[in-house]
Amino acid sequence: MLSVTKNTARGTYSIITEMKLLLHTCCAPCSVYCIKVLRANDIEPTLYWFNPNIHPYQEYKARRDCLREYVKIVDVELMEDDMYGLDEFVCNTYDKISTRCQDYCYPKRLRQAFEFAKENDFDTITTTLLYSIYQKHDYIKELMMNLSAEYGIDFYYHDFREGWKEGQEEARRIGLYMQKYCGCVFSEEESFIGREIGRKMQKAGISPTNANVRKVIDENKTDGLVTIDRLKRQTF
Repeated sequence: MLSVTKNTARGTYSIITEMKLLLHTCCAPCSVYCIKVLRANDIEPTLYWFNPNIHPYQEYKARRDCLREYVKIVDVELMEDDMYGLDEFVCNTYDKISTRCQDYCYPKRLRQAFEFAKENDFDTITTTLLYSIYQKHDYIKELMMNLSAEYGIDFYYHDFREGWKEGQEEARRIGLYMQKYCGCVFSEEESFIGREIGRKMQKAGISPTNANVRKVIDENKTDGLVTIDRLKRQTF
């Protein structure tokens, strides 16, 4: 619920209105904690699926279908723009792979979410991308603020990362499909590389934390790219 202050000739008073919030949703596991927080604040979200960045098709289908089943469990509405977009994604990112998230992936999905919100009379919007500890949180927040000003739709900001562990544990408890990489074919390769590096570090007695693995990957990049062959030769 949303409290709105009204100023009239007869005085100032507050009325309670129902917030119509659209939650752009990247996957079921990331929505678990977000829905909990919103409902704790008396906000009933409508979930919105638009994620043409997820490849290959079987992965896209697995995440979409898992979300379709999960909304039945938690009794929340789901609206979809069901578009598998491998060709378009690659055409728009092949020459900027290292900056694809900021240059294409986030803007493509979130602008479409605002377009959908405007067309369907939602007054507020947020995204599950603000939940993942692996996403570029500050960039997403700034982008959402800019789109909010452009479209005249309120941006509901909450740092959902606070509930990362809780949300992941609940998702596993109820048996949701847990993906192994962010979404696109490039992130799939990065995930594979990360696991390989992690195994090498563990054998060498080095803690394979996300920060340590990322440091090794970054050190092995050439022109913003990293090759599997080069990392296979990496020693510790």
